[in-house]
Amino acid sequence: MELVVRGGQVLLPDMTVQETDVLVDSDEGTILELGDNLAGDEELDATGGLVVPGLVNAHTHAAMTLLRGYADDKPLDAWLQEDIWPAEAQLEPDDVRVGTELALVEMIKGGTTAFADMYFQVQEVVDAVDRAGLRARLGHGVVTIGRDAEDAHADAQESIDVAAEFDGAADGRVRTAFMPHSLTTVGSEYLDEYVPKARELGVPVHLHANETRDEVSPIVEEHGVRPLEYARERGLLDESDFLAHGVHTDATEHELLAEAGAAVVHCPASNMKLASGMAPVQEMLDAGVTVGLGTDGAASNNDLSMLDEMRDAAMLGKLAAEDASAVDAASVVRMATEGSSEAIGLPGGRIEPGAAADLAVLDLGGAHLTPAHDLVSHLVYAAAAADVRHTVCDGQVLMRDRAVLTLDEDRVKREARERAAALVDRA
Repeated sequence: MELVVRGGQVLLPDMTVQETDVLVDSDEGTILELGDNLAGDEELDATGGLVVPGLVNAHTHAAMTLLRGYADDKPLDAWLQEDIWPAEAQLEPDDVRVGTELALVEMIKGGTTAFADMYFQVQEVVDAVDRAGLRARLGHGVVTIGRDAEDAHADAQESIDVAAEFDGAADGRVRTAFMPHSLTTVGSEYLDEYVPKARELGVPVHLHANETRDEVSPIVEEHGVRPLEYARERGLLDESDFLAHGVHTDATEHELLAEAGAAVVHCPASNMKLASGMAPVQEMLDAGVTVGLGTDGAASNNDLSMLDEMRDAAMLGKLAAEDASAVDAASVVRMATEGSSEAIGLPGGRIEPGAAADLAVLDLGGAHLTPAHDLVSHLVYAAAAADVRHTVCDGQVLMRDRAVLTLDEDRVKREARERAAALVDRA
């Protein structure tokens, strides 16, 4: 079965745009050819549109869509301890299922084809990803603070067990990771014991790092080193590992990341909303660090639009560097596509023969996208999730003409409203 995406302008890996068709092997999930007047068994009309690599949300907590708008305008620590963690303690498996489904509908409608997710009840997340047709790097988030040793070990072991059980699920579209929440919420003794288990299993490690100053100071005070040096001492910063946020990192930590090959996932909207700070993204890029882009959860963003995140990344990057030329549009597009793909170790991010057939088609007909002087600039500074016309992942059409084909959007939204209300009542 072959699918041709016809009549659009295509964003190529060198950030140039070319009018061409894209021929996809739907069975193998790969791009076969770029060219004129290509023929396939099925056709997707991209006339008047821009065909881009599927966007990759490299850090989120998908089921937190149920807590969108639940507790806003609070500092991170108070927000977590007073609102989010108590609500999450009341989560039921069906809450995670429908919260994830809601996130996947939103991501598909915004042109996202792959994501990394740290949460709980991972079986429910896997099943939702399988139905939706996306790619994902999934894991169970571990928190050991405030728990006795038995419960803390059980939580860490669950993350290892989940990684072993679901790696390769959904016909290979699901991969897994060991996911300690952060360097300050997981004790060193647990990192020392369970990171080697992840290495034996052959899965990466994903965690929050240097998100706030309060995640830096305790480590420096207790261990006498910066957080990422402490992480390296714990066996982290392997070339497959990826860290969320990295807001309060310095030049020595950038060198550590670049040397190790570990990646940072920038989450600008969440960092602004929680007043966590401005990540030195241009400094990371200049140091050779792989930088991806993520939305974080919908409770701290409050949407899962990677197009919104791209604009935020460019704007905030310029403020952080005090340089209008910093974190330019092309760099941000790379962060949201091949940078994020490389960070989380999933296929995608480029449109070329042999690459994964993960695509999004944006309609260029809107007034806000007129005139089209520079489509790469438009993609970052002007485009919105509502401009996405079609979404394709692994060669399969997930959305055609704004209609999601793999999930029942109306049912998901209805059930999400009901379960969110019940969750808040319990919390």
